[in-house]
Formats: sequence, structure tokens, C-alpha cells
Amino acid sequence: MDCLPKVDEVLRIAIERGDVPGAVAMASDRDGVIYEGAFGRRGLPDGAAVTADTVFWIASMTKAITSTAAAQLVEQGKLELDRPIADLLPELVAPQVLEGFDEAGEPRLRPARRAITLRHLITHTSGFVYDIWNEPMVRYMAAKGVPGVISCQDAALSLPLVFDPGERWDYGIGIDWVGKAVERASGQRLGDYFAEHLFAPAGMTDTGFRLRSDQRSRLTRMHARGEDGGLTAIDFELPQEPEFQMGGGGLYGTAADYLAFARVFLNEGRAPPDRCCGPKPSR
Repeated sequence: MDCLPKVDEVLRIAIERGDVPGAVAMASDRDGVIYEGAFGRRGLPDGAAVTADTVFWIASMTKAITSTAAAQLVEQGKLELDRPIADLLPELVAPQVLEGFDEAGEPRLRPARRAITLRHLITHTSGFVYDIWNEPMVRYMAAKGVPGVISCQDAALSLPLVFDPGERWDYGIGIDWVGKAVERASGQRLGDYFAEHLFAPAGMTDTGFRLRSDQRSRLTRMHARGEDGGLTAIDFELPQEPEFQMGGGGLYGTAADYLAFARVFLNEGRAPPDRCCGPKPSR
């Protein structure tokens, strides 16, 4: 553990250099937390100091939690990895592949050559992408008036594929569809399933799709980098009453909670030990 004091130095330098506005770092072994550090501010230039219980939008770190929920249901026989997911999600019964655009700018689509499975969705091999890294999808969404995924509107998931399922890998909205599969298979809203079957058993008291008042008081702001390279706090928050709870990126939480989730895998099914992450916030 001799290297742990160096973590403080690295993170302090990153804050001073303006790499990030703030950070919480934690490390654990099977038995509990072995390092904890908090640096910077929740909002620049003069926001509250980041503390160990600071709440973050954990964005795509949600994906591992959603995939774990799906894996639980696979173990229970309520989901199957290689069965067509359209048997559960009829919205995906006839996926289309975007092949380009005609001279009038209309998208050219063709039927996918095979069905989408849960395995495809979890492993990002379904053909779904994120528009932020795919110019043709940006163009398609503009042409069809499809909202972005962070709107948490069901219409945001009504996208074509960019390749046939199983053909290759690309990062995208597939795990948002996994979240919907978890809901259909379990009969619970995604956040309710997480709370009962993942968060409570792991001792995660500070993670969810909806911000409580005590969490909002500990929330770090989002920042954008300007042309001068500096960071500026911006107004950003996911919808608190979404049409769908975004299994690919919708959770808010703390470093301590996510470490508790990670330690589930370290402990290989053993009951999680008490965490030593400071006082728990009141609810």
C-alpha cells in the first residue's frame, strides 16, 4: 500500500492544473476501503468542496449495473442471452439497418439479416450506436426528428442499426434496451429492481435515477471546457420524471456506493462487509 499516498499527489496536481474540477477516489480490497480521497470543488469557481459523499451523475457506469441486473434474470431463467430479444421487446421485432441517404437526403434502410439478442445488446454488438460518435446517425436523427438519448424519451431509442447484429462492435444505446428487457422480465420499474435486488443487498444507499433532497445538496455540477481550455460550470440534469429510466447512463451516485457494487464481484457472492466510508447521509 506504499503507493497510496502518491494518489493524493496525482489528484491534487490534476485539480491545480485544471484537468478536472473535482474528484473522489477510493480503493478497496475484499474486506473494505483501503484508500479514500476527495479533491477540488463541486462547481467552479467557488462551489463547495468535494467530499467523500459527493454525488455524481455516474453516466455510463450505469451500464455495468444494468448488465448485472440482466445477468441475475438470466440465472433465474427469466431472460435468455441468445434468444431473439423481440420475443420480450416487440419494438425490436423488425430492426432496420441504415445504409446511407438518397439524393433527397432521405435515409436508406434495409431489414437486418438476423435478430437482435440480449447478448448482442450487452456486448455492444447489436448495431446500435450513439449519435455523438456517428455522423450518419446524427443526420438520421435530424431528418426524422429523433430526440437525443439523454432526453429519456422513448422516441430516443427508435433508431436504426448501423450494421447487422453480431457483425462487429460499436458503443451505443443497446444497454438502454437491456434496461427495458429487465423491466419486462421482472415486472418492475428499472430503478425499483435495482433498489431491491442490487442496491439493498450491496448496501448501496446513495444511488438512484431520482435525486433526493439530501443528494441534491451534495451534487457536483457538470462542467464544459471553453475555447481557452478552462472549465466552466453548466446547467445540466437528467429528467427526474423520465419516460424511461436510462439503463445505459441514467444513475446518480457516490464513489462509496459504486465501490460497494464493485466489491460484490471481488467477494464472489460473500455478504459485503461494513464499509468504512465515513458517516452515511441522512435520508
